[in-house]
Amino acid sequence: MTYAHDVTPAAAPAQRVAPTRCRPAPLAAELRVGAMRLARRLRRERSSTDITDAQYSVLAGLDRRGPQTLRALADHENVQPPSMTRTVTALEEAGLARRTPHPDDGRQLLVVLTEAGTRHVHETRRKRDAWLAEQLAALSPDDRAALARAAALLQEIATR
Repeated sequence: MTYAHDVTPAAAPAQRVAPTRCRPAPLAAELRVGAMRLARRLRRERSSTDITDAQYSVLAGLDRRGPQTLRALADHENVQPPSMTRTVTALEEAGLARRTPHPDDGRQLLVVLTEAGTRHVHETRRKRDAWLAEQLAALSPDDRAALARAAALLQEIATR
């Protein structure tokens, strides 16, 4: 199966699942493609188009985990430190983050969110949640219950 095949077929309306699609391999493929499509669609819901997805990811990480060194950010985002330096510089220039001295190690700097950065993250999350809630509201109560069960299982799988 090619990457293009994975992401380009038109989404079919929800149907009852055939037993053969409940086997681990076919189900894994269905979940992977569905998760990728949903993530891509949610990325379109944002408070501003002035920053990249990678920059937003750094802002959201700072909001979740608090101030971090450039090295910690690079490790978490799985990029090289020079790439993270460029990303943080762009966020600083946009007024969304700033560097501040590390309280315990004067040789290091921490990257912190500005008020504008925090507002950007919270507004983007609000827009994404609102879009998804609207989509869920259009589903039947049984389908929402099935998704609630699936969400819990996906969270469990993600932590393994």
